[in-house]
Amino acid sequence: HLHSFPPPRSSDLTYRELAERVRLTASRYRVRRFATDETSSLIGTVVWHTPAVAEHLLAILQAGAAYCPFDDALPVARKQALAEVLGLGRLFAVGPYPHEPTNLRIETLEDDPVTADAELPQVLSHWSDPAYVLCTSGSTGAPKPVVVSRHALTVTARALRELFALTPDDRVLQFASLGWDTCLEEMVPALTAGATLVFDAEAHSGSFPRFVRMLAQQEVTVLDLPTAFWHELVLFLHESRAALPDSVRLVVIGGERVDPTRLRQWRDLAVGHVTLLNTYGCTETTMITHAVQLAGPDTEPEVAAQDAEAPLGRPLPHVRDHVTDEGELLVSGPSLATGYRGLPDATATGFPIADHGSGPARWFRTGDLVTRGERGLLYSRGRTDEQVKVLGVRVHPSEVEAQLNTHPAVAGAVVVGERLLGRTSLTAYVVPTGTTTTPAQLKHYLRQRLPSQFVPSRVKFVAALAYTASGKIDRAATQRTSVECESKGREQ
Repeated sequence: HLHSFPPPRSSDLTYRELAERVRLTASRYRVRRFATDETSSLIGTVVWHTPAVAEHLLAILQAGAAYCPFDDALPVARKQALAEVLGLGRLFAVGPYPHEPTNLRIETLEDDPVTADAELPQVLSHWSDPAYVLCTSGSTGAPKPVVVSRHALTVTARALRELFALTPDDRVLQFASLGWDTCLEEMVPALTAGATLVFDAEAHSGSFPRFVRMLAQQEVTVLDLPTAFWHELVLFLHESRAALPDSVRLVVIGGERVDPTRLRQWRDLAVGHVTLLNTYGCTETTMITHAVQLAGPDTEPEVAAQDAEAPLGRPLPHVRDHVTDEGELLVSGPSLATGYRGLPDATATGFPIADHGSGPARWFRTGDLVTRGERGLLYSRGRTDEQVKVLGVRVHPSEVEAQLNTHPAVAGAVVVGERLLGRTSLTAYVVPTGTTTTPAQLKHYLRQRLPSQFVPSRVKFVAALAYTASGKIDRAATQRTSVECESKGREQ
């Protein structure tokens, strides 16, 4: 059941009002699908930070279809590429949408007649039907659509409500980019717990004083932040001697390694009442699978005493994990994604059936190398491939390289992840063709085609790429060659 908010503010939307909007929007989606005799159950939606996002997410599920968000911040070329991968000829916007020079049809539902559900064929959903589809970065240079079932979403939402200890008294900030699954991690547990979901433009102002002031004004109790953003927030609080509002009781972080210095600074702040939760998960495992409390009330003494390295966490109750002899983390359980849409070979490789002690089961190969320490805690030890996480988003360098290689001034390119100023970022090493170009022009070219997290922070020109004995590009050797050339240049 949906619960009403506490006494509504002027801009609040009660659960009763939300339920009615969801019903009407679901009817409109169903009218569109049946009127055009669409067989696909996938609906692509252009979204931005507005409460209408929650309305359309729930409405699409209620209409018996699967939700696929397209962040409006994405470049037009990226939207078109994703739509092509997904086989979508049109997208729906969550509100009035300005005309864009694009081959995509972007429509709204606002002018559609409202039709009662009884006038349309009934849609019965099965637990194995898709709930949503999100595209992850692909090692082949093209995005991979991950299909998550209704059952996987239900199991995860239940687990995260318990992990976050959500109640109707909570006010959860919607902060994450809307094209990645962290936004669902914010929205679905909150809305199914009867909590308040807070949308505020100040969350994305780029100003930490305004961000902290907004938290106080909105009486936010729960924050879910990329680790890189949390690092910067901690530095701001540390240097300015500022404090989080007393309303904040839980901060959830995840997406990359926790910087030990920032963790020490956090523990030195006046935030003893705030639970700091480090989390781990993949799109293919439906959001969070592992978590550990790093600070706050009732933190394990062994964890609170650790300064050098923060653990990834332990598996949640619905999750099974296994660490192979090579150190790769495998995850199993009811929250696993169905697979990669339209990619049976990639699905078979990424989700093998194996017996790791309790009978044959389906597992997901995360590609993350880990060790299991005391008390069952996992610690990161890198990757089995070149994949990196930038601002919590998984990026395959090959996808960025593929785009760079389409530029007429680029004869070859290698992209690597590097730690710069406490965060992971991308550096591109480019072999020019002789056509005049600059790093800024190449970055601009990529911004027109890729999400912002995929655009390298630095672009360096090199004379040639390095290759392995088998003829594959050697990213590490190319990176070393560039450093050696820079050192020689400084010596001269």
